[in-house]
Amino acid sequence: MARVVVVDLGMGNLRSVERAITRAAEDRGVASEVVRSGRPEDVLGADKIVVPGQGAFRDCAAALAGELGEALREAVRQGKPYLGICLGLQALFETSEEAPGAAGLGVFRGAVRRLDPGAGADVVKIPHIGWNRLEMKHAPEGALAAWGSETPHVYFVHSYHAVPEDPSIVVATVTHGPNVVTAAVARDNVTAVQFHPEKSQGAGLVLLGAFVAA
Repeated sequence: MARVVVVDLGMGNLRSVERAITRAAEDRGVASEVVRSGRPEDVLGADKIVVPGQGAFRDCAAALAGELGEALREAVRQGKPYLGICLGLQALFETSEEAPGAAGLGVFRGAVRRLDPGAGADVVKIPHIGWNRLEMKHAPEGALAAWGSETPHVYFVHSYHAVPEDPSIVVATVTHGPNVVTAAVARDNVTAVQFHPEKSQGAGLVLLGAFVAA
């Protein structure tokens, strides 16, 4: 039985993520135990780690500044499967324009940048809220390959997105006005998405089910 720890950073609707993971595992016929915790020892004892989050990067960085952040880095180093959702993706990077001086986990080099609303006829609303079809940048692997040849619509709520120094880790993007938004990144045991699988209906459950089953 896979023990999936949903990491509690003190922000976001974690219960909806827990329910979605549990349902996705049941749909796949995978035996799993889904546990919500902000305890470093639970992170290190997990089989798989899900880091969701909605809110401010500075609050996220504060939650990760101590033993919890070190436990997440160590879990990644050990090769434990990591799935980041929204702020759980942004936290993988070094810095964010939202919170100058606050440090992310630094798993990936790069920064989190504010979305550009554009100007004139091309102006768009920020935050970016709503459904977009993913644009795959290369053949996905792992959980992100669960959709096969489909490019699903998924649901976004955010004002910032990650800009990696290594563009090869970007698996999928979407377009919002003048922005090419980093929608999904992956390298080795780390997968993260800017959209919300728990709000993306069937497409989101497919992704979560594939992550738990892998």
